Amino acid sequence: MTIGQKKVKRVAVIMGGWSGEREVSLSSAQGVIKALAERGYEVIPIDLTRDLKEFLQKLLQARADVVFMNAMHGRWGEDGCLQGLLEMLGLPYTNSGVLASALAMDKPFARKIFKDEGIPCPEGFVAERSRVMAGGIMPCPYVIKPLQEGSSLGVHIITDEAQLRDIEDTWEYGDQVLIERYIPGREIQVAVLGDRVWGAIEICPHAGFYDYTTKYTDGKAKHLMPAPIHPQAYQMALDLAKRAHDALGCEGVTRVDMRYDDTKGEPGIFYVLEVNTQPGLTPLSLVPEIVAYHGMSYGDLVEWMIKNPRHLVSQAVMTSHPFEHTAPYGESKEWVVENPSRFS
Repeated sequence: MTIGQKKVKRVAVIMGGWSGEREVSLSSAQGVIKALAERGYEVIPIDLTRDLKEFLQKLLQARADVVFMNAMHGRWGEDGCLQGLLEMLGLPYTNSGVLASALAMDKPFARKIFKDEGIPCPEGFVAERSRVMAGGIMPCPYVIKPLQEGSSLGVHIITDEAQLRDIEDTWEYGDQVLIERYIPGREIQVAVLGDRVWGAIEICPHAGFYDYTTKYTDGKAKHLMPAPIHPQAYQMALDLAKRAHDALGCEGVTRVDMRYDDTKGEPGIFYVLEVNTQPGLTPLSLVPEIVAYHGMSYGDLVEWMIKNPRHLVSQAVMTSHPFEHTAPYGESKEWVVENPSRFS
């Protein structure tokens, strides 16, 4: 496989991190590493820990042709921070860039963009945690969410404000909370790969809602692919997902999560909840399941990602691979960019 004139042989797979989604990331990475190795790529796994000096040293030593980012989930890996580092290093990497990643991870900012673009999302606002926990912030049922988390971490559906007492004791997601009106109906998720929308799947939890435990525990939810909804509604879901993907400037693979209110009959009304720029690649994850329905294997999906990276090297012609003459960590080494203005 080639990017421009360079044949891709070495792929660095970044995984782990220290967010609440570390274990999910490691699970995603396990499948990715196996799939790439089976297709003949040299895979360099790199565990992102708080020892950033060691991480950067491993990244430099990897001399990767492409960095696979899709196994990273949660803050620091999914919110644009790591993407920014890779752009500074001039390394092609999979999926969305800095801005799109940051916007998608920050739910209030994403909501503002959706509203500006006419994309429906639940009524909601940001409030101080103390005000929320005092009760009466919105008539029940409503949903409380952290501003910047994934995998439904910290998400609670409030049907009785007595729940707030327990939540207040365990809340660890900052002093501000996103409040949204609860949307009745069904959980629909859509996979987007580049310019193509691949399909919509319905998630039916056996109990409660599609929380962290349900997402990553086999047997906790039923997946219906394709989503058994009105044909007109199905097409609406695909169109809305692409609009949300494009509104945030996303690239590569995303998963768009929605609620579908069909309580008054079909076709019903869709509400976009969020766009996931690093959707899971675990055995229970939804994007692999959606594309598999249309004939794309897990290995094909992973290879598609490295064949379609965010390729910053093509935007500024470098005299060599940025790490071709890399100095040992801690020493400075200048590499030349002809026409650096093209980075701006």
